[in-house]
Amino acid sequence: MDFRDFEKRIVKVTKMELPGEAVQFKMAPMERLQELKRIARDKDTAKRAGVLSLFYPSENFETRLILILRKTYEGVHSAQVGFPGGKLEEDDNSIQDAALRETEEEVGISRETISVLKKLTEIYIPPSNFFVQPFLGITTESPKFIPQEEEVEALIEVTLQDFMNDANIITKTLSTSYAHSIEVPAFHLNGHVVWGATAMMLNEVRELLKMVL
Repeated sequence: MDFRDFEKRIVKVTKMELPGEAVQFKMAPMERLQELKRIARDKDTAKRAGVLSLFYPSENFETRLILILRKTYEGVHSAQVGFPGGKLEEDDNSIQDAALRETEEEVGISRETISVLKKLTEIYIPPSNFFVQPFLGITTESPKFIPQEEEVEALIEVTLQDFMNDANIITKTLSTSYAHSIEVPAFHLNGHVVWGATAMMLNEVRELLKMVL
């Protein structure tokens, strides 16, 4: 889709209700996630992070979504595909500021060029004990990406057409931090299997777009 048309349509999401957890849980890799989220909220010990689902135009105005492949490191999210974003720091004024700051640091897009259209449904990630707040945004400029060398292994530029294609929703057998060889729902995008929290957040974005495109 031409980004100029996409930009006109996507602003409709600002007045729409969120699809919410019901849509997220369709891509959940474990059945007890809702219960674990409730327990974590009661305990109030989880950390917080903000991430950004950012759409932008390519040089020929093709609408794309940016994802990142994280570096391999000692941690539960090693070598996984995710959104740009990260942990809330003391200097951040809000969780949205954290998402914008981390996006600028990780992929080089100035926060001044980004319009945040909607706060999406918060998600809980049990292995790392994080509440993650996703946001939906656009930038009207074709980015000159600068990946953060310490954090980002590769940039994944997903076309809107591929993202919305039902054929790219798959089931994959994986071993996770809590189970061995289980079948999980996932997206297959640009040769990468995207599952877990990122897939859950992507599914809510996808559901919103289906209602406005």
